[in-house]
Parts: sequence; structure tokens; C-alpha cells
Amino acid sequence: MSVVVIGGGQAGGRAIEALRGNGYAAPITLIGAERHLPYERPPLSKEMLLDPSSTKIDWVRPDEWYAANSVDCRLGVSASRIDRAGKRVVLSDGGTLGYDDLILATGAAPRTLAIPGGDHPACLAIRTLEDAERLRPFLAPGRKIAVVGAGFIGLECAAAARSHGAEVVVLERAPRVLARGVTPRISSLYADLHRAKGVDLRVGVELVRIDGPANAPVLHLADGSTVAADVVVVGIGVIPQDGLARDAGLAVEGGIVVDAYGRSSDPSIWAAGDVTRHFNPLLGQHIRLESWQNAQNQAIAVAKNIAGLETVYAEVPWFWSDQYGINMQITGLTQDGAEDVVRGDLDGFSGLLFQMAGGRLIAAVGLNAVRDLRVAKQIIQLGGAVRAEELADPAVKLADVAKRLKG
Repeated sequence: MSVVVIGGGQAGGRAIEALRGNGYAAPITLIGAERHLPYERPPLSKEMLLDPSSTKIDWVRPDEWYAANSVDCRLGVSASRIDRAGKRVVLSDGGTLGYDDLILATGAAPRTLAIPGGDHPACLAIRTLEDAERLRPFLAPGRKIAVVGAGFIGLECAAAARSHGAEVVVLERAPRVLARGVTPRISSLYADLHRAKGVDLRVGVELVRIDGPANAPVLHLADGSTVAADVVVVGIGVIPQDGLARDAGLAVEGGIVVDAYGRSSDPSIWAAGDVTRHFNPLLGQHIRLESWQNAQNQAIAVAKNIAGLETVYAEVPWFWSDQYGINMQITGLTQDGAEDVVRGDLDGFSGLLFQMAGGRLIAAVGLNAVRDLRVAKQIIQLGGAVRAEELADPAVKLADVAKRLKG
């Protein structure tokens, strides 16, 4: 028996850790395109940018753990093909590896700008340690940073840059910020927050080309205006790295399709993390998530299943973002047209916005409300059958609501 893990990010690392932690004693090989052992990515746009002198990395496990646990780490090499019939992986260096079970944890790659000059040398994404390290020298007074995309990565980078005194322009094609992840009310709060902090935030704008010298890019907008910068941070989303699976004939629909156990259309091939479109029994549908929670916990579930411990991966989605010292947490999946219910002082960034649909709580956004958000996640997991009046009333303890649902 043997397991090959393709992908050296958080999902790949947690899968290996969980395999060994659950008694799997057969050979394990990690194939990682980066030259680093597995690490967690959230700090790249948070702690590492807020403290440019920080060298702290959230490694999944220290270097010596892999050797102590007999994990063969092939770093700086990628998988080029899966031979399903022969149950072998062909590597970019020409080697091959046999497997009994294969875990695809290939993650997602940043979208690139499909415009003239989209490959300008001053453009960078924030996906690897090297990306964050390249950006850090620009986080200083007098430097000009252009951010393309007002999603979580873009706004976290903007907040970090402003905290260090850099000039920041954020360009967003959509009519509001954070459009994929939060409600219009929360979008408005964060747009006002960034502008109050000195960010030149522009929504509903179209970037048409980038030119200029390598160290002085010029961004041209459809309205004829230009933005001069020292560096351009591109945060326009990611694309699941599912090409390997597609070429191997696995079911792929905007991500590798897996069941609630993490198994693909080939019973010997599993997948975990950002690359998957997994079936969530709580939601009754296939979803693709880009989150720390999903990368970790889905990988753990896959490892347990390979180790013979039948485990369904069924969790309420959860995300978080830190900007200007404000902690935002989101649980569930927000929906257009759902009923908004407010608890606390959203304008003061201390409260929650709940979303109700069909008499059930389906999502919650918490601003500096960690404890209540955690309970809201429980309520959703328990079916979410609550009244809007209960959620809105601070005198009603959410813990009591959860306790009633458990009963």
C-alpha cells in the first residue's frame, strides 16, 4: 500500500499529518511544485504584510517531522500526468511514482489580467511566500500601490499598505467591494472604511491596459484616466488547478468533483481543498470553497477515509478577514434576496448581520463578534430554524437558541 499526495500546500500537508495520526503506516510521498514544505496561506495577506519584519510562517509541520514520519518529500517538482490504468504518476522531472491511493491537493492559481500588459513585471499576486516577500518593500510611506480587485486579498493588502503609510488605489470592476462573499450592507461598510483610511477606492471601473517601465507601471482605465504606481497587486480571484484531473478523465466541473468523503469519480483518487467541488450534505449540493477551514478539514476527512475510518465531510462554510484591526467572520453562504437581520452595531463594527431564507438562518457575518459568530455557525449546522426576532434581540442569548435546537 502507498499514498501519493500531489500538492504541497495546506491541504496536502494536513492530509499527510492526518494519515500518520490515524495509523496509516504505509509509504507516503509528497509532490510539491514549491520548494517549501507545506504552509498555511492566510498570513501571506495578513500578518506578513502587517509586520514587514516578521519571518513567522505557519508551517503545517516542522521540517524534521516529515523525516521522522517517513514521508518522502519531492519538492520543486510537479506531476505532469496521471496514468490511472497503471496507477502511476508521471513527474515533471521524468520520474514516475506508483500509488494505491492518490490525493489531489493542487489548490488554485491566481487569475491573471487578460489585457494588454497584464503580464507587466510590476504585477504580482499574493499566493506564495515569495509573493508576499516581494510586496513587503513597497509597504512604506511614499510608495504607490495599485490594487486590482476589491475582494478579500485585495482589501487586506490595501489595509496593510495604508497602515504603513503607502498610497493606495483600489480598482474594482464590480459595482461594490467583496461582492462574492458578503451582502451589500457589509460591502458598503467596508468601502466607507477604506475610503476613511485614505484609500482611493474606485468601483465599477474597467482596466484596459498596463504599460510603462518595469518599476513604474501605468494603469489605463476605460474612461481615459490613468493610475501611476510602483507595484500592482492583482487580486481578481483564482482558478482551480484541476487540469491534471481533467486530462486523466476524472469528473471536473469548475473543480474536481468529489463526494462527501472526498472521493473522485475514480475510487482510488481523492481530492481536498480549493481544487474540489465537493458535495456538502448540510447544503444538499456541490460547492467549491476557497478557505482555510476547507483546506484543512476536508484533507483530514480524506485521510481518515484512506486510513479506513469512514468520515463524511459535512461542515458549515466559514471564512475570516482582518482589516484595520477589525475581524470579520462569515459562516454559511450569503444569498441575494435573502432577508437581512441585524444584531448589534454594524456601523460601529461590532455586531452581526444574519441572513434568513424560508424561516431558517442560512448565513451570518460577524464584525468583531467572534463568540456570537461561532454560535451562529452552530445554529446553521443544527438546521437554522429560528425567528428573526430572536436573532435581532441582544437580550436573547444565541447560546440559548442553539441549546433549544439541540434539544
